[in-house]
Order: sequence, then C-alpha cells, then structure tokens
Amino acid sequence: MQGLSAKIQRLIKALTILPGVGERTASRYALYLFYQDAQVKEELGKAALDLLEGVQSCAACGHLAEGERCLICANDRRDKHLLCVVENPLDIVALERMGSYQGYYHVLGGVISPLAGIGPEELNITALLKRMQQLQVELEGEVELILATNPSLEGEATANYLANLVKDWPSLKVTRIARGLPMGADLEYADEVTLARAFAGRDIYR
Repeated sequence: MQGLSAKIQRLIKALTILPGVGERTASRYALYLFYQDAQVKEELGKAALDLLEGVQSCAACGHLAEGERCLICANDRRDKHLLCVVENPLDIVALERMGSYQGYYHVLGGVISPLAGIGPEELNITALLKRMQQLQVELEGEVELILATNPSLEGEATANYLANLVKDWPSLKVTRIARGLPMGADLEYADEVTLARAFAGRDIYR
C-alpha cells in the first residue's frame, strides 16, 4: 500500500493469509499492533515463534501436538472402540466441548473437493485405514467409525467416499452424525447442545 513503510506493508501482506482477512482489515490490524506497547508485540511474536518451533501434527491422528502425540491420543483412558473422523483440529476442539465423547479422533486435513483440486490422495486417508486395521487386530471386536465431516456437499462426498472404502470390512460399524446440524453448517461454530444431539442421533452409515 502506498504511503506505508516496507515493514508495515510486509506485515499487512502476512496478515492477509488469515481466513476472512482482506487488505483493509489487515491494514487495521497492522496499525493496531503498531500502536501497542513493546510487551504486547513481543508476546505476539514469541507466540508465533513457539507455534513454528514447538507445535506439530500428532503422529497418530493429525491433531495439533507439542510432542509426537497429542494430549487426546496420549490418554489411555479413552475408548479405543470409537474413532471419530473430522476435517480439521478445530472440529476436535468443538466436539471436546460436549464433554460426552470419550473416543479418539482422526484429522483428515480437509475434504474431497474437485473444484479446489483436492482429491483423496491429498487427505490423511491412508493413515486412517492403517489405523483402523490396527485397531481391529488389537481389539478383536467391533470398532465404530464415526464420520463427522461437516454437512456440506464436500463433507458429504468425503463421508460417502470413506464409507465405501470400508464397506466390506468385518466388525466395523460406520455411523454419521446427523440430527441437529443443518446442511452447510460447520462443526466449529456449533454449540455444545447441538453437537451433543448430533452425536446422540448419529445414524448407521452402512
């Protein structure tokens, strides 16, 4: 932007990568930060560096972790017979707010979207199938795969794709969260009661 220093322009450009943040909003954020005291700027910068250096994807599920495994996967008291598939880590945060689900999760890292050039090979699906196979061998019993992708066209297509991949697997129950979530809704914006109802009313998917 003309009339601003190169460093401010660099910050504005960096802020525009955030979802829903255009150049004007990024400019307001940049100027707001400029007028804050040094401690605020240092804390923000340190938090960003900590994210870069200390946070990674969980080796087991793909959730955010500060070590090899996230806090949920490291909790052996959770129910291994339940595995909930979500699109991104924020969906896990939303579902954990319910306080009633005690199983594990698997993060796909998105949904199948041909228009966006995202196919199954771009998602964390191979690791999911391997994980399901290991669970079935380990538990020697029925495992429930809960498909909790968002109720959008892409989310439904992804859920259908996953269900078809495992339709012939023995001792596998595939369910889909349903009641309470309208078409096009995102899990991360739903309240705890709505999510709890969607989980309680999940349907057999095959």
